[in-house]
Amino acid sequence: MKILVATNAGGLEDSVSPVFGRCQSYTIVEIDGDEIKNVEIVQNQFANAVHGAGIQAGQFVVGKGVKAAIAGNFGPNVASILQQAGIEMILSQGKVKDVIEKYVRGELKTGISSMPQRGIVRTRKVPPPPMHGHQMPLPSRMSRKEEIAMLEEQLNKMEDMLKDIKKRIEELKK
Repeated sequence: MKILVATNAGGLEDSVSPVFGRCQSYTIVEIDGDEIKNVEIVQNQFANAVHGAGIQAGQFVVGKGVKAAIAGNFGPNVASILQQAGIEMILSQGKVKDVIEKYVRGELKTGISSMPQRGIVRTRKVPPPPMHGHQMPLPSRMSRKEEIAMLEEQLNKMEDMLKDIKKRIEELKK
């Protein structure tokens, strides 16, 4: 079984990217039973696409023959493509190896629950943090209270990511 994880640099020691279509790399992990048999790192050639990164990334993933895809969030375009292809989408964060192990043990749930009206796939209520200084558009029906909650969740996730980065830097300095 192959599992594809959206990653920042790639590999089992990397962290899961908060975005799927514009992540920097994909780590493809081949599992046999509960054992990791092979790891492949592929640069995301669509990360800097002007338009259609999600669609192109989705088509790429379908071509890789994976059973599941893992990321912090899936945009509606890529989610639609992966759903149509029967690829399970898992929302998760943390170190790739830990997330893969949790998935294999059945501890992670599918991130996409259903296909709502008008073909829009809702993966979660909170969009990922803005990337590269570009603001992500907020849903037009978001209340002030919901926006505050979204921003607080983004802040908490960013703080967790910073802790992980600082910890890894300290490990590497030893």
